[in-house]
Amino acid sequence: MGLFYEKALRPIFFRMDPELAHDRACAAMRLLSSMRGVCSGMARYNQNYIKPVKLFGLDFPNRVGLAAGMDKNGEFPNAAAAFGFGHVEIGTVTPAAQPGNPRPRLFRFPDEGAVVNRMGFNNHGSEAIAERLVRTFPRGKRLIPLGVNIGKGKATSLEQAVEDYLLCFRRLASQADYFTINVSSPNTSGLRDLQSAEYLDHLLQSLQVENTKLAKKLGHAPHPLLLKIAPDLNYREIDFVLEKLLQHAFSGIVATNTTIERPGGIGAEEKGGLSGLPLQAKSTAIINYIHKATGGRLPIIGVGGVDSVESAGAKLDAGAQLVQIYTSWIYRGPFHAATLARALKTREEDWI
Repeated sequence: MGLFYEKALRPIFFRMDPELAHDRACAAMRLLSSMRGVCSGMARYNQNYIKPVKLFGLDFPNRVGLAAGMDKNGEFPNAAAAFGFGHVEIGTVTPAAQPGNPRPRLFRFPDEGAVVNRMGFNNHGSEAIAERLVRTFPRGKRLIPLGVNIGKGKATSLEQAVEDYLLCFRRLASQADYFTINVSSPNTSGLRDLQSAEYLDHLLQSLQVENTKLAKKLGHAPHPLLLKIAPDLNYREIDFVLEKLLQHAFSGIVATNTTIERPGGIGAEEKGGLSGLPLQAKSTAIINYIHKATGGRLPIIGVGGVDSVESAGAKLDAGAQLVQIYTSWIYRGPFHAATLARALKTREEDWI
């Protein structure tokens, strides 16, 4: 099926404007997601061929997840499960709905297996997304864990950013299985400054305090909290981030977001974050550094250029427990996740 997509369907999509193609693919996924019985059957079929993983106190059917940015509004997690993903991360979600940056804002570079985007957290807002999840993907009735990636609104100052994250957390806590705190997108002005000493400690502490308080109030365990970092941090900056994550008992780290660098000049004419194959080696090196620096104490979700069992395996070997895909799903098609999950299962069995 992957070859059919690449030979027959991808050329059709790639003749369209990238964001139009994305919107139409999402519409198809929404339609499938509304057929919950069909999705459940497809998901259970895929689970017969994959290997479960327990992490953060959650059960993941396999190691391959859908990265944030594809399903920004929580509209098709059922379809993601049907196509073999072991988890889905929606968002980035902001407190209120916002349109994002002006179009065009999504660009393909097929020869390099890369994408540049400057979407700017376009989403329906935390309240609408929480209500949608209650209706269509309720907690306790889902086949895969749901991560919610949260960020600050475009107009919110850095000094007020903590309140945006707390508001998103409160509104979505009843539906999220875990949260990813996005302080690393290059497409919201100033957002990456939240990774610095000036802001990060207060943000992480505030979220964990709220997490603990809400858990006691509702009588359940605190949510797993993860932080998503940029690949453009130097190792001294990464050390600071790791120190704070361990200090505030965060459950893990997502490494990495898109890069503002342009290796080989790929996409140099467009502003935004570069994802895909050009990020593969750099994100894997950062995963390896984090794993060694923390002695494996901080679970890692590896993201960046995962397009094959070899590249996914390299991230797992470097210290990641799970991987996520985004760009390779665009290039390899909807069945790529299931294919990758099965290949990783075989790879792990061969290592035993």
